[in-house]
Amino acid sequence: MENAMLLTAQAGQISDAQLLANQTWERCLIIIKDQVSSLSYKTWFQPIIPLRLNGKDLTVQVPSQFFYDWLEEHYNTLIRNTITNVIGESGKLYYFVASEEPVSTQPAQPEHNTASPITDSTRTPFAPHVPLRTENLQSVRNNLNPRYLFDNFIKGDCNQLARAAAMAVANNPGGTSFNPLVFYGGTGLGKTHLMHALGNHAAVNGKAKRIAYISSEKFTVDFIESVQGDKVTEFSSFYRSMDLLIVDDIQFFAGKEKTQDNFFHTFNALYQLGKQIVLSSDVPPKELHGLDERLISRFQCGLTADLQPPDLETRIAILQKKSEENALELPPNIIDFIASNVTKNIRELEGCLISLLARASLENREIGIDLAKDVLRVVVNDIRTPLTIEQIQKTVCEYFDIPVDLLRAKTRKQEVVVARQIAMYIAKEMTSSSLKTIGMHFGGRDHSTVIHACQAVEEFLKTNNKHKQHIDQIRRTIELNK
Repeated sequence: MENAMLLTAQAGQISDAQLLANQTWERCLIIIKDQVSSLSYKTWFQPIIPLRLNGKDLTVQVPSQFFYDWLEEHYNTLIRNTITNVIGESGKLYYFVASEEPVSTQPAQPEHNTASPITDSTRTPFAPHVPLRTENLQSVRNNLNPRYLFDNFIKGDCNQLARAAAMAVANNPGGTSFNPLVFYGGTGLGKTHLMHALGNHAAVNGKAKRIAYISSEKFTVDFIESVQGDKVTEFSSFYRSMDLLIVDDIQFFAGKEKTQDNFFHTFNALYQLGKQIVLSSDVPPKELHGLDERLISRFQCGLTADLQPPDLETRIAILQKKSEENALELPPNIIDFIASNVTKNIRELEGCLISLLARASLENREIGIDLAKDVLRVVVNDIRTPLTIEQIQKTVCEYFDIPVDLLRAKTRKQEVVVARQIAMYIAKEMTSSSLKTIGMHFGGRDHSTVIHACQAVEEFLKTNNKHKQHIDQIRRTIELNK
């Protein structure tokens, strides 16, 4: 919030409406901060920028549509109560969604908010890995893999913040508050892809002239060789000359005191020159063990963005994308089956698809559920057939003796509304589908309708035992038919 006020003040354009908005939103943040975790506060509330306050209508800017959807889904009640507390019963909050590419920390100007697309003709050709020796430091390649681009990075709820931050940095290395930018998450969740994509985008668009991508292990080996060859000064000068330094797997610096000391001074030199540093780790910086506290402190002074295991929709999108790349038309039920069983690792997901293609080709078998089960047994211990929203709709409609089509229709008949709300509630409870996806299965309704339906069901479960019996019976029927 302080950053938002400072940016506006520096522009010399603070209006009364903006000043009031800043003051009002600061009061809201004081209340919100006490009711959410520190990480949630920094991730979902600090990036919000107050724009103006007109009467009792407060308008704020959020970085993306996903950001808005997340707030609506997870913090709707908290925000509504806070606005009422600060502004009054008639207080209202309006959202302005900024363009995602590039991400801006300043209030957006819609008429000028455009993105520069990346084109195949301007991509940097792949530079194969060249071992870094002290005798040829100046000729080292950037090691960026041209296959990893923003274009083929599947965006989902699990990585939206990380991707948006990466795009912002790629468009303006060293020019955002995201320095250093630290990605963290488990193996196979897309950290390396995102780092290469960032570097490739910056190179293609001329945002950084000197770029180096390197693993922490390689940095360590090259540092040791420079010590042995009495060329530490040359080694240090090389890395401190970078416009964009990308270092993967910083957790492997643990226990290497001399390497950490050199990297600490390299980090400081680049940071003071306004150069961009991008890092990755399997855990948040504060949980890194065996690293110097002063180094961890440096890692925490920018933006830390996590990558979570992909949700069902993202896993399906990844499989669809990979199928297209391999010129293969996979039946939707096979994609859903794989996506529902391989849940934690994108590499495993892609590996299952490759194995499926290989088995089908080598054994001359048709790609079906039986072959998919054979492939998945190598990866997954407990294979299950996913419950679909369509199955839930069918069970609910059979229970209430109404046509399934009515759940998707616009009718407001009481018996249909109750059945629709119960079906939405059970779909949210028993599937991995997002609110948006659930709404789409009910005639294209938006996520707010699903939220309202779930809240309505929760309310009448508290007061109406008959409805509780209905839902318990429907759940039992669904479990028996799975």
